[in-house]
Amino acid sequence: MLSLDFLDDVRRMNKRQLYYQVLNFGMIVSSALMIWKGLMVITGSESPIVVVLSGSMEPAFHRGDLLFLTNRVEDPIRVGEIVVFRIEGREIPIVHRVLKIHEKQNGHIKFLTKGDNNAVDDRGLYKQGQHWLEKKDVVGRARGSSVLLRNTSPHLPQFPRCC
Repeated sequence: MLSLDFLDDVRRMNKRQLYYQVLNFGMIVSSALMIWKGLMVITGSESPIVVVLSGSMEPAFHRGDLLFLTNRVEDPIRVGEIVVFRIEGREIPIVHRVLKIHEKQNGHIKFLTKGDNNAVDDRGLYKQGQHWLEKKDVVGRARGSSVLLRNTSPHLPQFPRCC
């Protein structure tokens, strides 16, 4: 009965101690949010750190690997680059490699992606009628990785290999 012991500890605290504990917790949460927002500004990505949730990019990345992203507007997207993108209608971003680039004469770039461990490209994952991704779909580009969470991957949500 851990929860009852916690409540007993809270009841034994005087008001000053309780206020101090709440203030400390608030400082920790606000510090974490400031660090996250700072990383967003520095990297230009809405999500500067993501966790790989499927095996579609093996052997490059495994489930549980952390990816560090940037998303600078001036950097062109290149074939072979690993991008994290979001598809309309899906909440979870996908980590895959750029397979082909289609550049129009006006300079507008569209690109096709594929998971390293997948047999086919990602056109089946895109929304119906969409055959290429655009820069607006990109959450970030992988600039580094860490295997910090790899050992906890059995506790990550299960997703099919295609995503």
